[in-house]
Amino acid sequence: MSRPLSILARIDWLLVLPAALLSFLGLAAIGSVGLAHDPPTLAPVIKQAIALGLGMMIAFGLTMANYRALDHYARLLYILAGVLLLAVLFFGRTINGTKGWFLIGGWGVQPVEFAKVALVVIMARFMSKHAHVRELRLLISSGIVMALLAILVLWQPDFGGAMILASLWFFLLLIAGIKRRHLLTMVVGVLLIAAISWLFLLKDYQRGRIETFFDPSRAPLAQGYNSTQAKIAIGAGGLFGRGLGFGSQSQLRFVPEAQTDFLFSVIGEELGFIAVLIMFGLFVLFFSRAVRIAERSGDNFPAFLALGLVLNIFLAAVVNIGMNLGLLPVTGIALPFLSAGGSSLIATWIAVGLLESIAARREGTRLSLTEDGVGSKISL
Repeated sequence: MSRPLSILARIDWLLVLPAALLSFLGLAAIGSVGLAHDPPTLAPVIKQAIALGLGMMIAFGLTMANYRALDHYARLLYILAGVLLLAVLFFGRTINGTKGWFLIGGWGVQPVEFAKVALVVIMARFMSKHAHVRELRLLISSGIVMALLAILVLWQPDFGGAMILASLWFFLLLIAGIKRRHLLTMVVGVLLIAAISWLFLLKDYQRGRIETFFDPSRAPLAQGYNSTQAKIAIGAGGLFGRGLGFGSQSQLRFVPEAQTDFLFSVIGEELGFIAVLIMFGLFVLFFSRAVRIAERSGDNFPAFLALGLVLNIFLAAVVNIGMNLGLLPVTGIALPFLSAGGSSLIATWIAVGLLESIAARREGTRLSLTEDGVGSKISL
């Protein structure tokens, strides 16, 4: 059997299938919201379909390529991500108060989405070469690597993107295994940074979002409006929903940013609780297969790479669904695979391609996740 056919034979279709179904569900929901425009438009769903096609083609190319090349180009990818985040501060377009997009031929490109992938790659390289990151200097140096990107994102300002970058770093360190006193130092440092950010870095509207998280009723027509309307939409859907194109909250445009931040509420209203359960099931299947790929990767670098990629998608899904349910502050994080946004969708499918590249070249040795981090096969 030729090498390309051998790789295709080892593709994990139970990873690709839920990713594709979630993406098509997103297309249907985005198209439904487009009907609410005056006049109705299919432009957003056409753009999303083009981004999906491009993302799938990139994923296929990455599947056929050897992921180990990333180990050699990790620093270059990190530098490129930093340059793009810096450039967008000067040449980017401001949308909803955040200067985080390049406008190219009518398409918005959001570099923070690709910076997340770059951070995962550089952290996978770092952690695969530096044991359990048990030395304080290694912990600090890895934190600096993350912070340089996070600070650039905060300057946009994009609190949600910076939060995801910091969370990726933190959870990867927990997986790798760090000393308890270092963990305590990290927690104190995070609290200190949070206090400084609250006093000097966060904009008024960002502080308002956090304050509204604890009491949405304090601003029912401002920061609390989005979350309140999203919860009303989800509750109105009932068991089977009102049907695509028939959701009163989404079609009458009571839910802001319905195609992006709050697409989950559109699905809940128009397709109902059963569809939401199916969506959750697809996510669970995707995450379980991705973790399985990490466990069977047989080496340090692909294990951390796979875990970082799935963490990125998992954290975004949790934050987006949490803010739709009023459980987390509104941070502008897209729902992976589903929300309108070409950069987010393409970056997510890049992760799928890299996961499949790892799956196609796995050595078959199972890695165990222990309380000390990634288990004995990963010599830390």
